[in-house]
Order: sequence, then structure tokens, then C-alpha cells
Amino acid sequence: MTKTEISGIAPFFIVRNVPAALAFYRDRLGFDITFQGPTDDDIFFGIVKRGAAMIILKDIGVDPVPNYTRDIKQGIARWDAYLYVPDPDELAAEFSSRDVEFFRSIKDSENGDDGLRGFELKDADGYVLFFGRPR
Repeated sequence: MTKTEISGIAPFFIVRNVPAALAFYRDRLGFDITFQGPTDDDIFFGIVKRGAAMIILKDIGVDPVPNYTRDIKQGIARWDAYLYVPDPDELAAEFSSRDVEFFRSIKDSENGDDGLRGFELKDADGYVLFFGRPR
């Protein structure tokens, strides 16, 4: 039996304001808005995409709860999404040119931790996104 391809996975973020979240991903991070709705007058759901990476955004009337707010070990599990990037240095330079504020600058992980190279930023609702790759 052949396996049907699964071509991606997308984090599902609860946000305060979908139009504001969509604008952040489009204007600051260069994502395309692939869906917003259900109508132009009532936008509480959206999907953004850049390359193969997609993020789902929805306002359900509660505050977002990013992982770092629950990270009792302070830094061990702060990411809400890992976005694989073949050249994180190039993407960091692109984001710098858009005046994106970094949560953690581009670097190799320290003390043998994770073995990754990349950077972190927070989106408009505080979700921590890691953009990088294995070293």
C-alpha cells in the first residue's frame, strides 16, 4: 500500500485580533495571506504562508498563551513554532531590513544545547518563532 503524502503542518495560534496578526505576518515577516474570514466584515480566522510554512490564526475571545509564559524551566520550552530555514543568516538580514525586533539574535546554540543555528522573534501576540536549521 502506498502512503498518501502529507505535505505540511501548521501551528494554530489563538490571537487577540486577526486583522492585526495578519498584517504583522504580511508586512513584517513577508508572509502571504492565503485566507481571512469568514467574511470581509467579520474576520476572526486567517491563514498565512511563506514558502511551505503556514500559520493558522484565530480569535476566540480569550488571550493568547504563548509557551514562554508556561515555561517554568525558563528557556527550555519557549518556542511556539520552529520554522526550518536553510540560511537563517540571510533571513535575519532580511528581517533586520524590515525593522523586525529579535527576541534572540542569530547565533549557534550554546553549550551543546539543541545543535541549531537560528534566531527567535515574537509575533504581535507574543508567540515565539524560531527560524533556523541544524548546524
